[in-house]
Amino acid sequence: MEINKPEVILLAITPNPEKLIEEAGRTCYLSLSKITDDSDRNFIRSAIKRGHHSILEHASASFRILGASRSFTHQLVRHRIASFSQQSQRYVDETEFNYIVPPEIAANEAALALYREFIENSRKTYGKFRELGIKKEDARFLLPNALESQIVFSANFREFRSVFNLRLDKAAQWEIRRVCLEMLKILQDKAPSVFGDYVINENDWTAESNLS
Repeated sequence: MEINKPEVILLAITPNPEKLIEEAGRTCYLSLSKITDDSDRNFIRSAIKRGHHSILEHASASFRILGASRSFTHQLVRHRIASFSQQSQRYVDETEFNYIVPPEIAANEAALALYREFIENSRKTYGKFRELGIKKEDARFLLPNALESQIVFSANFREFRSVFNLRLDKAAQWEIRRVCLEMLKILQDKAPSVFGDYVINENDWTAESNLS
């Protein structure tokens, strides 16, 4: 089975994240008396533009990501100022796995046929290994990076901006761009002063800050 669109679910976010960031930032300048109901927007935008990004670390968010491949998760976990909990191929039986088809392969009829054949051979061989009593932790050596893998990803807002700057660039791989774009959309809604500067291009799943 193919899963072509990732699902990104917000599990948790710091309550009133932008007010917390403003209060932390104004502590640096002892300007807490300047806080008003809507003072956070200009303060945060100005701080980001000046490079005062450490205050963004006080707020964080957690996402569950489904319908993306282990190829994607191998890239995501390289962002080490974050926390990850991923579906384990050591403990989860993968006989009925879902898998991802890259657009370039899907657009090539001959390549797609070879791809499906390879995936199904992997599935069948994995199943035979399990029937032979091979443990899941060893049978998983047969499994390709195309397999869907759930992961929970938590990071502070500064790290999210770092991830977006790298992974929403047009040079980044297509799948991680798709996932990161979905996370960005959610964070733009929840924390517009922190993430609203990113201009999204839906056509190629990229985004770029207009503050840089």
